[in-house]
Amino acid sequence: MTDLLVLGGGSGRTGIHVLAQAAERGHRVRALVRDPSAVHAPAGIELIQGTPANIDDIRRAAHGTRVVISVLNNVRASDNPWAKPVSPPMFMTDAARNTLTVMAEQGIRRILLTSSQGAGDDWARLNFLVKAFINLSNVKVGFTDHTGVDQVVRASDTDWTLARAVALTDKPATGPLRAADPGTTAPGRWINRADLARFLLDSVDEETWIRRAPLVWNARG
Repeated sequence: MTDLLVLGGGSGRTGIHVLAQAAERGHRVRALVRDPSAVHAPAGIELIQGTPANIDDIRRAAHGTRVVISVLNNVRASDNPWAKPVSPPMFMTDAARNTLTVMAEQGIRRILLTSSQGAGDDWARLNFLVKAFINLSNVKVGFTDHTGVDQVVRASDTDWTLARAVALTDKPATGPLRAADPGTTAPGRWINRADLARFLLDSVDEETWIRRAPLVWNARG
């Protein structure tokens, strides 16, 4: 069993799958959440009230854990690409920086974070129409934040994994889970959130994709 700290598991649509699957696998799991009373977590999950924007909250939550999984997101008012951003502009980047500081203080080596296709050096691989859409919509705020996370994580002395998801869906998976380094193969269009959670936990259990940023997708769909 591994002692996990999950950031973003309380309200995130991917995070709730991480909590459920981690509990099923027998991991000891702690989640940092804003309001524990509002979280329908599986039995055995320890909920710590706080926010990753506060480094002292992360310090309390991380104590005694061995692996951090961050499924934080830069939230908009809705999934509409022009919806107003709700999170601070660099929320994920600031949270990642706080988390990495705490990890260095407490001797935690392993961190896995959800990212996005097109973040960081993968931006150059997007076609110009996709880039134009991102730049003209409020999706750009999230992409800028994901790239900030990419930069601070790569600069850290940790065993990191950045799981670059293609378009996320809550629909049932349409095919096996696939992952590959960007530029090595053409990815599928979609990844189910439950399967993204499975990829993160498989990477913990199998100690794979360390210091890599693979694209992750369902093989069909």
